[in-house]
Amino acid sequence: MAEAKTEPPLTGYTVVDLSTGIAGAYCTRLLADGGADVVKVEPPEGDPLRSWSASGAAIPPGRDGALFSFLAGSKHGVVADPASRDDVELVDRLLAAGDAAIWSPGSKVAEKQGFTPTAIHRRHPHLTVMSITPFGLEGPWSDRAATEFTLQAWSGGIVGLGRGEPDRAPVFVGGQAGDYLAGVYASAALLAARRGQISGGAGQLLDLSMLETQILGLTYYPVTYFEMRGRPWRDARRVTVPGVARAKDGLVDVGCGTAQQWFDLCAMVGHPEWIDEESSLTITEQATLHAGEIYAWFETNTVDDILELATAFRIPNAPVANGANIAALEHFRERCSFVRNPRDGFLQPGHPYRMRPARLQRPAPAPALGEHTARYRSAHLAPRPAPTAPAPRLPLNGIRVLDMTTFWAGPCCTHFLAMLGAEVIHVESTRRPDGTRLIAGVPVTENQWWERSPIFAALNTNKKGLTLDLQSRRGRELLRRLIATCDVIAENFTPRVLDQIGLDFAAAQSIKPDVIMVRMPGFGLDGPWRDKPAFAYVIESAAGVSWMTGYPDRIPYEPYSIGDPNAGMHSLNALLLALEHRRRTGQGVLVEAAMVDAALSISAEQIIEYSAYGALLERAGNRGPTAAPQNLYRSAGIDEFGRPDSWVAIAVVTDAQWKNLCGAIGSPSWATDPSLVTAAGRRAHQDLIDEQLAAWCAQHSRDDIVAALWEAGVPVAKVMQPHRQTELDQLEFRGFFEEVDHPVCGPARLSSVPMRFSGGPDTFHTRHAPLLGQHNRELLTELGLSESEIADLEADGVIGREPAMRAAT
Repeated sequence: MAEAKTEPPLTGYTVVDLSTGIAGAYCTRLLADGGADVVKVEPPEGDPLRSWSASGAAIPPGRDGALFSFLAGSKHGVVADPASRDDVELVDRLLAAGDAAIWSPGSKVAEKQGFTPTAIHRRHPHLTVMSITPFGLEGPWSDRAATEFTLQAWSGGIVGLGRGEPDRAPVFVGGQAGDYLAGVYASAALLAARRGQISGGAGQLLDLSMLETQILGLTYYPVTYFEMRGRPWRDARRVTVPGVARAKDGLVDVGCGTAQQWFDLCAMVGHPEWIDEESSLTITEQATLHAGEIYAWFETNTVDDILELATAFRIPNAPVANGANIAALEHFRERCSFVRNPRDGFLQPGHPYRMRPARLQRPAPAPALGEHTARYRSAHLAPRPAPTAPAPRLPLNGIRVLDMTTFWAGPCCTHFLAMLGAEVIHVESTRRPDGTRLIAGVPVTENQWWERSPIFAALNTNKKGLTLDLQSRRGRELLRRLIATCDVIAENFTPRVLDQIGLDFAAAQSIKPDVIMVRMPGFGLDGPWRDKPAFAYVIESAAGVSWMTGYPDRIPYEPYSIGDPNAGMHSLNALLLALEHRRRTGQGVLVEAAMVDAALSISAEQIIEYSAYGALLERAGNRGPTAAPQNLYRSAGIDEFGRPDSWVAIAVVTDAQWKNLCGAIGSPSWATDPSLVTAAGRRAHQDLIDEQLAAWCAQHSRDDIVAALWEAGVPVAKVMQPHRQTELDQLEFRGFFEEVDHPVCGPARLSSVPMRFSGGPDTFHTRHAPLLGQHNRELLTELGLSESEIADLEADGVIGREPAMRAAT
């Protein structure tokens, strides 16, 4: 008898999509990939994305832009006129028969009074409603104008990790990456909330703030760092050395994230005499000191030779990809990372994660405008039953996770689980503690220096801490006993690490047949780059995110941020899909959530535009395709470091906003030029506009500029230093930061999650990040070990409470 075909995990889960823009479209794309039935509801004129092209390619009437075709794949399309009573009734019947609704402003349907998020949630209590807005549904900024660009400025992400050069304005991360990040957070929150719905729990209103997703994705816990260390993480812009560099035949990205990688780079470029383990200079300072000689070496070698050498030295590396060259890179060819769009034939990224035996939905065509309207008008849309219980405050309660992750991407994934109720056991060893304990610039002369990392403290609250030496036989035995008690194993090593300790998926299943293993390698479990070490910056370059960041007359800048949290949240989505597959089938699941696959998905527009229209998207400083003008302008005054480096971000999306901006700055004669009335005219005269706006901004403070333009409805923002995020009234209103008392570092404010759950919880941090090995005794006692056995393990160095290098001195 033939084996039954495995259905995707979300089969039967119905989502009504009332959103406009990339964030909602990407959220529902991820849900459709998981098998959900997504019904996209549009007004008669259609979603603006249907006519969108970042390159300005002409979209013929009746046709759709390529990005829309990608994002709307596998969905159904319904047209509803909000002025028609029958159409309003149809939308309401869809909501009554659905499980979830995605909402964002911008559509005439979504903005009809009866279809606001609160109105939908009140009328349909079974339904989980995801609202995606710039600042959240409530609060002092809830009705303020914003774009992805101005949100980057407010978040601190434009200057957060020192990206750029001091002789120019700071620069944003190009390619609308923040919109995609909001989409992946929205999908993860919906899937988490769904676990409460399955058992009869009520639906919830989930209120997502895109500003908060930008903070989590573009900055590295700067508030916690500032409060724990008494200084900002970065106080100036500088180019990463070597970072993105020019080779003999192209661009390459090579990074030094650790001291060992710097030592190896010195050897690779033929200067071992630069190695000084006693140097008082940081790695960055040492690299900058020798930048000229390093770049000269790169320019005399080919990209392939540099990549091969760097890989041999275990130094993170990647080519710098763009829309024109990315599909030809050998790793992506061998892994079939790109597929043909099923309707229009252009190239697009495949799924951002892979899993077996669970399967994802095969790509299907995007719907034509209103293609399925008649079907849904005549369909019997049975309302979902009324909920029988309130929504659970902690929807992931009861899930036990073995967290073998380190640095940022992996802990970001498991941290979200811990904040929503899962029991997460974070495993380190005294010989190799979590890397974030080591990179925060804490001198080893400080008492308990390994407990003073703000990054570790911010990423690991609510978790339990266990140390196990996995190089020892006894440590591996205990790990296997622990696996037998867990639902999920998560790890983000290079693939060879688990191979070396004999813990692949088959081995894990032999211990617990229904276990879910989430593997998060940088470049995947196979392919030529399988064993490359991967940090965010090389992932960003390999996927094309770096290509879009920086000035057109200089080589790209590494974003140096979004690659990790983006990978972590995509992994979380995959993990939640795997849990749903196990609930339905009882089967364990192997998830392969490669960092680079997640990055390919959020930079999809580059390969799509090039293969669909032959258009190579390019970085353009702080300009972008969605607004004209769009730029950073220096304001009057000095910054907190005593420099004339105070900036504002301004982005004009509509003709009405341009008219309002002109009025707000006093209607000068240059601004009333008729040629600037339209977006096309303003785009043609951007240099003139920038010159004049720069002159106006230079005479005003940032506060005065923001007050004047926001009052006029123009998207505007201060370019914030990231450690000043707590000064934003909207974040204070939403309780985004929560104070947590740490036994070594004392109290500090930590960021939470970027959405509010109407069913709770009200706060998300229940206990501080674990001290090294803090829960050894508790967890090993649960496994049946006696006090004497635990003492023997500590004496033998299998477990411990301080780093082995400390114990050896």
